[in-house]
Amino acid sequence: MELKDRFLKYVSYDTQSSEQSNTFPSTEKQKVLLAALADEMRTLGMTDVTMDRYGYVMGTIPATPGCENAPVIGFIAHVDTSPDMSGRDIKPRIIEEYDGGDIFLNGHLTMTVKDFPELSFFKGHTLIHTDGTTLLGADDKAGVAEIMSAAEYLLAHPELRHGKIRIGFTPDEEVGRGVDFFDVEAFGADFAYTVDGGMEGELEYENFNAASAKIEIQGRNVHPGYAKGKMINALDVACELQTLLPAEQRPQYTDGYEGFYHCVGVNGTVEHASVSYIIRDHDADLFEQKKVYMWACVDLLKKKYGQEVLTLTLKDQYFNMRKMVEPHPQLIDKALEAMREADVKPIVRPIRGGTDGARLSFMGLPCPNLFTGGMNFHGKFEYCSLTTMHKAMQVVINLAHLWAE
Repeated sequence: MELKDRFLKYVSYDTQSSEQSNTFPSTEKQKVLLAALADEMRTLGMTDVTMDRYGYVMGTIPATPGCENAPVIGFIAHVDTSPDMSGRDIKPRIIEEYDGGDIFLNGHLTMTVKDFPELSFFKGHTLIHTDGTTLLGADDKAGVAEIMSAAEYLLAHPELRHGKIRIGFTPDEEVGRGVDFFDVEAFGADFAYTVDGGMEGELEYENFNAASAKIEIQGRNVHPGYAKGKMINALDVACELQTLLPAEQRPQYTDGYEGFYHCVGVNGTVEHASVSYIIRDHDADLFEQKKVYMWACVDLLKKKYGQEVLTLTLKDQYFNMRKMVEPHPQLIDKALEAMREADVKPIVRPIRGGTDGARLSFMGLPCPNLFTGGMNFHGKFEYCSLTTMHKAMQVVINLAHLWAE
């Protein structure tokens, strides 16, 4: 199957995950695509294909003769799409030989080069974009399609030497639970790569340290005409907390290695409110300082309004994979070589986010992240370059070969 057709087939599945669900995976519909992938893997000729009760799909491309002792390398991607926007009834549109100009998504919405200057890089490429009513699903069905197309090529070309290759597809990455039950031992790889990046050439082995913070605020509602000295407006307290956190450390004012506090949700009334934050920093010490400062802000408001008014729940989510990957420099060196062989200019930079690979690295499977060609993830302006997708597929093929040398 052609890469384009494979990608368009995969995005036709609604696999949106849910932050509100307590099941795993968070939505059963993810398993529909996962089961289809398992069937396709068997049809292609992979061995040891499994799908467990959690939905994880794994399969093997056997080593070519003489390469049985090469390191076992894995390639991993996730099938779920973001809860941020609908992934149902996606209507992809294709531009051949993109001219570098603005892209009209529908009668009311245009993706402009002014707003998205990265578009200029893709002049001359074949682009696939949304109709402006849903996300596209390139995150991470582009990675799934690239891995599967590379696997099909390797199975059809046994003359290309490679060791044992393990393929893995996961649910629920977008809600931060993608590898909660991933069996690293059963996967059996020495090293792996997630194929879940964006811009052509991206190679990432540094990511944020991450925590979540939820503050419950119990107010005291009194008729506003008689509220003086009595009312505690939970919404006012929530706003006050936001003003205590440094404004310059919000996502819209940070870049590169700079961390942030990001308010991702506020709900409530005068009587009760809840505020949700994510806390991020690449530097471990600065990350700890941010968490301590969050506690200090809450404690200050407790002293002002009462100990029973605010309750903070702060949880670590994942950590910077750098310290787990750096002891294995060959992981990066081979990825750089694989890109150059595919005529791709490497861009090594930190992820301003996280991937399944970050948690897998701390679970004993060092796992940098490779580009897919998808852009503007999680929203109606999402698009991907089919031209870059072909290069990403070639990088996977090249890595399979290079690890056998």
